Amino acid sequence: MKLAGLTDERSLGVVPPGVAMLLAIMLALQLFWHGVQPAPAARATALQPAPGITGLRTASFGEPVVTAQMLLLYLQAFDNQPGISIPFRELDYDRVTGWLNSALHLDPHSGYALMMASQLYGQVADAGKQRAMCGFVHARFLEAPDARWRWLAHCAIMAKHRLQDPSLALRYAADITRHAGKASGWARQMQIFILEDLGETESAKVLLGGLIANGEVTDPSELHFLTERLQALENVRKPAAASKFRH
Repeated sequence: MKLAGLTDERSLGVVPPGVAMLLAIMLALQLFWHGVQPAPAARATALQPAPGITGLRTASFGEPVVTAQMLLLYLQAFDNQPGISIPFRELDYDRVTGWLNSALHLDPHSGYALMMASQLYGQVADAGKQRAMCGFVHARFLEAPDARWRWLAHCAIMAKHRLQDPSLALRYAADITRHAGKASGWARQMQIFILEDLGETESAKVLLGGLIANGEVTDPSELHFLTERLQALENVRKPAAASKFRH
């Protein structure tokens, strides 16, 4: 048994003409409105300040290394937001430093945060931000020189060749020589070659001679190379002294 009125269908012809026209106008206006609207654009979300160390340690539930890795993964992926890619140079580097610092405090034995600072965020075409990353690496290097000298050596190279600041490069190289006794030979010798580039051949010669005399170099090929370098510096000095004596 069918209920009356529930199965009846009414044709469009019974709709009053005024109502049909009003519906058509409303549909046309809706289509027009959507047509003139700009295409939806993704907006970048600003990087928030890093959580406090105390709160992070509490929230880590005894797994600070895992928490540090999660912080770095979040930071590393932050430039790729839904529908948009953010250039590193547009990030707030004070906040970037805060995230890197928090991760390093949670996991001081990992060099990943320092690698990101020197080789990822430090590669932007912005001298101020390059210096900020190198300053961060230098400060953290002084806390554990033997474990972190590699990243400061990278910053020394960047300071010399990209920032065109040999004085800053010399400062970093000198600190590696002074504090990182376990650094590789090439890193400990950086100071000598930067001094030579600056024209400070006497200082370079003294450092090089001391490096050889103290027995810090044990590899025969490396010792041979440094000895030849010292002899070359001596030969540079002799002609200059002879010329001065003739005058």
